[in-house]
Amino acid sequence: MVNSFIEKDSDRIIVPENFNFGYDILDELAKSNPQGRALVWCNDQGEERIFTYGDMKYFSDKTANYFTSLGITKGDAVMLILKRRYEFWYAILALHKIGAIAVPATHLLTPNDLIYRNNAASIKAVVAVAESGVMDNIDKSQDESPTLTLKIAVGADVNDGWHNFDSGIDRVSSSFKRPQGSLATKNSDISLLYFTSGTTGQPKMVQHNFTYPLGHILTAKYWQNVRKGGLHLTVADTGWAKAVWGKIYGQWICECAVFVYDFERFEPHEMLNVISSHKITSFCAPPTIYRFLIQEDLTKYDLSSLEYCVVAGEPLNPEVYTQFLKATGIKLMEGYGQTELTVAIATLPGMEPKPGSMGKPSPGYDVDILDENGKSCDVGDEGQIVIYTNGSTPVGMFDGYYREPEMTENVWNNGIYYTGDMAWKDENGYYWFVGRADDVIKSSGYKIGPFEVESALLEHPAVLECAITGVPHEIRGQVVKATVVLTRGYKPSEELKIELQNHVKKVTAPYKYPRILEFVDELPKTISGKIRRVEIRQKDTK
Repeated sequence: MVNSFIEKDSDRIIVPENFNFGYDILDELAKSNPQGRALVWCNDQGEERIFTYGDMKYFSDKTANYFTSLGITKGDAVMLILKRRYEFWYAILALHKIGAIAVPATHLLTPNDLIYRNNAASIKAVVAVAESGVMDNIDKSQDESPTLTLKIAVGADVNDGWHNFDSGIDRVSSSFKRPQGSLATKNSDISLLYFTSGTTGQPKMVQHNFTYPLGHILTAKYWQNVRKGGLHLTVADTGWAKAVWGKIYGQWICECAVFVYDFERFEPHEMLNVISSHKITSFCAPPTIYRFLIQEDLTKYDLSSLEYCVVAGEPLNPEVYTQFLKATGIKLMEGYGQTELTVAIATLPGMEPKPGSMGKPSPGYDVDILDENGKSCDVGDEGQIVIYTNGSTPVGMFDGYYREPEMTENVWNNGIYYTGDMAWKDENGYYWFVGRADDVIKSSGYKIGPFEVESALLEHPAVLECAITGVPHEIRGQVVKATVVLTRGYKPSEELKIELQNHVKKVTAPYKYPRILEFVDELPKTISGKIRRVEIRQKDTK
C-alpha cells in the first residue's frame, strides 16, 4: 500500500484529493486484508487483545455511528483522554470518518488546564477513561467551559451527566457510510489539534489537516524502518503527538501492526519482558527509556526479534548509544521533529549513525541553520534550525497555531519556519542538537549548550539523569548548574559533587563544567517525558 503514495524514482509523497485516513487506509486494508493484524494490545494486569483491520473498521464504524447519534458532526472538537486504552483507536478513527476534530490530551490535566483547553479549542465533547480522578477534574471544569456539552466515559462506571461509551457502541449499527457533499472532508479541513507539551508558557494549539497521516510515511518507512507484517512498539501515551507518530498512521500505511503496552507505571524489566514475549520487531522510545533499559541486565531477555530501534524526543547521549549497542548489537537511529512537523531530520536506514547526531534532513524537508542575522551558518557554527517552505511545504507540516495568527507569524514568515531549536552541522552534513534557543547558556562570553554538558555527566556511572540550566550571575552573566538524579548505589555527597565537576572538566572544555550541582530524586518533566528546564530556572530565580 505504501508504494502507491510515493512517486516512482523519487521520494515525493503523493497526496490524493480529499484524503481521509479512516476510509482510504483503514477501510481499504479491511477490504484487502480483513484478517491482517492491525493492533496488539496488552496491559500490566495480564489482559491482551488482538485486533485485525476488519475489527478496526467494525469498531470505528460503530463509534462513528454512536458519536453522530449524540450530535457530534463535522468540525466539532472532541477531546480524547484515553491513556493507552484501545478505545482511543476506535475514537480517533471515528472522528476522522465523521470529519470532526480530534484533540488528544493527557489524563494528568488539572481542572484549570482543562478549562484553558476547552475554551481555547471550543471543545464540544470529551471522551475519557472512567477513572474518578479524571472524570472529577472534567466535571470541575465544566461550569467554566460553556462549549462542553457532552461527556463520554470509557469503562463500566460512569458519573451522573456522563454517557457510557461501552453500552453506547453496543446498540448502534456497524455500518457507517462515507459522508458526501458538505459533510465530506477536504484535505484542508482540520483533523487534529495538539496542545504542545509546554516546556515554556501556555501550550500552543498545533493545527493539522487531513493530509497529516501521509507525512508519517517518512516516520515509519524512512526512519523507523517498519515492514509489512512486522510489529512496532512506540512508547507513548495517546495524549501527546508521539502516539500518532508511532502507533497508527505511518505504520498502517506500511501494513505493519502496532503494539500497545498499557501500563500505569514504567518498569524497565516489564518493558523488556513485553518486547521479548511479543516478539517486537521495531522499537521507538525517548532517551529516558533507553537510559533505564541499559541499567538492566539485558542478557536475561530474548531480544532476538528486534530488528531496528530508533530514538527521539530529546537528544541521545552517546553513552546511552554505546551501552545499548554493546548489549544488543543494535545501533540506535536518532530522529528529530516537533508536534508541528513529522520527522524532519533523521539517521535513516543505510546511514551510519554518529552517536549524538540527529542525522540529516528527511526527504521533502528543506532544512538549514541560520545565525542571528538570518544567514546560513558555516560548518561547525551554531544557529537555529529552520525549514524553508517557499518551494513547497512538507506533507505533514502543520497549518499554523489554531486561532493564533500572530503567534504563527512569529515563527513562520517569509517562507521560513523557525523551530526554536539550536544546532550545528558538521562537514558530512550531519546535524547536532545544542538545545532550545531559550536553554542556551551564556557565561563569560561563551555559549554553552545544555546537551553537551549533560552528555559529559552521563558518562559517569553515578548519573542516571541530569538537566543543565543557567543561573544568573553578577559577573559571568550566567553560570552552569547541573541538577542530577543518581543511579542506584550512589548517595549525594560533597565528594561526589567535586568528582562530577572534575569529570566534566576532563571530557569537555573546562569552562563548561557545572559550578552549581544539585542532587534530586527526579527531574521535572512534561507528560511526553521532556525535561522542563524552565521549571528549574524559575525555581533558581525566585
